[in-house]
Amino acid sequence: MRFLQRTAVATAFCCGLLALTGCPDKTSGPSPDSGVADAPEVPKPPPPTTFALRSLAPDAGLVEISLEPGEKPVIEPTTTLELTASRGLRNYRVRLFDAAERAMVSDDVAEESETGLVYRIVLPQPLKTGFEYTLVVDAQTGTAFTDTLGRDVEELRTTFLIAGEKEKPALPPASAKKKRR
Repeated sequence: MRFLQRTAVATAFCCGLLALTGCPDKTSGPSPDSGVADAPEVPKPPPPTTFALRSLAPDAGLVEISLEPGEKPVIEPTTTLELTASRGLRNYRVRLFDAAERAMVSDDVAEESETGLVYRIVLPQPLKTGFEYTLVVDAQTGTAFTDTLGRDVEELRTTFLIAGEKEKPALPPASAKKKRR
């Protein structure tokens, strides 16, 4: 009988120890009542400012133009380009250049909202078929421009090609005063 009493006491003792130490499966850590505060969560920084470029196609509406580096997308002749930025921009300029690096004449409209920037370039005549054009977004003054959060934004430079055969330059009109031999 003493043996059974000792076994019962030993069993009770072991159960008591397990109750005090907790289950071995559980991870140890500060309990909610221990007075140790959790470290505050560090907010994730917002994603970087991104750009998207679209052209107005005659029958298809706005069509996306790839901005992947090294890629030269082919688009239909257009008179309207639309650049969007995921945030507003400060100290920036947007320019469209022809193949000879001359700035194109255009009517530009910038609209800024909570969702970012929409910049429309409206050209007086369609871009010429077979020619390359380069869109550049860079700093108006100095070497850097920023988004509305004050973060520096990387310059955007993208080149695209207008679909179709290269237009031949018009021949000069024949001179009326040619000398006859």
